[in-house]
Amino acid sequence: MTAAHPTAHPGRPAGLPFFVYGTLRPGEINHDLFLRGRTRSEEPARLPGAVLYDGPGYPYAVEEPGGTVSGELVTAHPEAYQELLAGLDRLEEYVPGSPRNLYERVERRVVRVADGSAVHAWVYVAAPAVTARLRSRGKPIEGGDWLLR
Repeated sequence: MTAAHPTAHPGRPAGLPFFVYGTLRPGEINHDLFLRGRTRSEEPARLPGAVLYDGPGYPYAVEEPGGTVSGELVTAHPEAYQELLAGLDRLEEYVPGSPRNLYERVERRVVRVADGSAVHAWVYVAAPAVTARLRSRGKPIEGGDWLLR
């Protein structure tokens, strides 16, 4: 399901957590710039049904059955949620409904590594035009983990 803007969820007044898999992961260039001090928790997680492709200095998750992408499930502090959501949309150059998007922000099920529990989260996946280009001539990242590339 593609979601154009934040959705209210029972028990989650601040909105969905985020699944990050590239430059927003701990130790990567955008983690401190965007996430430090704004998160309540960050925990290892996996996105089933996606393959990771190498991009120009950052990766793209492409939805594909059978693949798995490794990353972090990030839960924002409630008071920082809207600012963080807007900042991540700007970083990913995501504008709801724009045909020029490189990424689409979608709600997907991710799985916590620690206990195998599933949770819904926002994920920035490759937009349709980018997906088509990557599938035809992109370079998949073996194992689906940006940190091990």
